[in-house]
Amino acid sequence: MGTDLDALSQITPLVQGGLFAALLLAASVFDIQKRIIPDKISLGIALTGLLTFEPMKLSGILAAVLFLIIALFFGGIDGGDIKLMAAAGLVLGFTKIMTATVIGLTALLVFHAGKIIIQRLRGRTVQKAYPLAPFLSLGCLAAYFIF
Repeated sequence: MGTDLDALSQITPLVQGGLFAALLLAASVFDIQKRIIPDKISLGIALTGLLTFEPMKLSGILAAVLFLIIALFFGGIDGGDIKLMAAAGLVLGFTKIMTATVIGLTALLVFHAGKIIIQRLRGRTVQKAYPLAPFLSLGCLAAYFIF
């Protein structure tokens, strides 16, 4: 019996990681194609947090507050991005979701800087709005699997 529980405790994070990655990929594809992140995807991500639930991980929801403040005062972030980060916060917990936020937003800045350079060399105007989910998803996956 004890061996079965040990095996289950080792497999559960892998299952959670696979589901988390698949749902983040789905969120990214929807955001790229339709500029929307369906609530069902965010709900699915939140539910994956139950696979390895720890009460401390509830603090990960606080990352969404940061995105809400940015949305209210600066704009450019929609409700889907906020819900995505709240759901991912339940999976990652506070420290990892903040790491994910830094990685994701840094990736966005690097992407935008590269796009500026390329577009200016081509003599074109630079796009100023991007889907955020792919960058946030990258940060979330890095935080989950690396940190």
